[in-house]
Amino acid sequence: MTELTDRELERYARNVILDEVGEAGQLKLLQSKVLVVGAGGLGAPLLLYLAAAGIGTIGIIDNDTVDVTNLQRQVIHDDAAVDRPKVESATKRLRALNPDIVIQPIAARLDAENAESIIARFDLVADGSDNFATRYLLNDLCYRLKKPLVSAALLRFEAQISTFKAYLGSPHPCYRCLFPEQPPEDLIPRCEQAGILGPVAGVMGSLQATEILKEILGIGDGLSGRLLMFDALGPTFREVRFKRDPDCRTCGA
Repeated sequence: MTELTDRELERYARNVILDEVGEAGQLKLLQSKVLVVGAGGLGAPLLLYLAAAGIGTIGIIDNDTVDVTNLQRQVIHDDAAVDRPKVESATKRLRALNPDIVIQPIAARLDAENAESIIARFDLVADGSDNFATRYLLNDLCYRLKKPLVSAALLRFEAQISTFKAYLGSPHPCYRCLFPEQPPEDLIPRCEQAGILGPVAGVMGSLQATEILKEILGIGDGLSGRLLMFDALGPTFREVRFKRDPDCRTCGA
């Protein structure tokens, strides 16, 4: 594909009119392949905005089914999707939103056995998972496979996001530079235990989509080396800068 069709020019007109995007940038988006891990609270708004923006190929990996308790924040699903696989529900919604892009549903749990072969098929990975084991696995494999990783997490009224691309070398850190050791899973409560204000997921999923588009387009300041934290009760955004750890188990010397 060397130029946009008339249909694409019309659909993505509000992107194309931006000097920082233009036709060349929109072509980049249409030629990009993004893997989204999790079709839950973070993945729901993230997937909608990626599809709307014209990401050409979107992979969705999730092994869960839609529960009625998900509908308070997982806006890609609806009541009719309860008890159906999340990847099936999300795929149906995305194809209705933008039938011109490719959606690749993967009804599985990302683990050490399948992660490398799946990640290798995509240009960039978005972490919308809800457990530390997956976050560390994604960090290590994205570093090894040289894939940018945009990772976010949320709980109650708070959330955080950063971008990791330590494979580019110094000064870019990886997730382990920030959090060297995986904490016990039972130390940090999950959403079903501590709760989550629904729109917080929307804010952070939208920020993930924004950072992914910026990475693909090569515009603006990325979040590598910066952890952006959101407190909805403030509401406040706070930024913490962190450096590459020379002793990091993943990206250290």
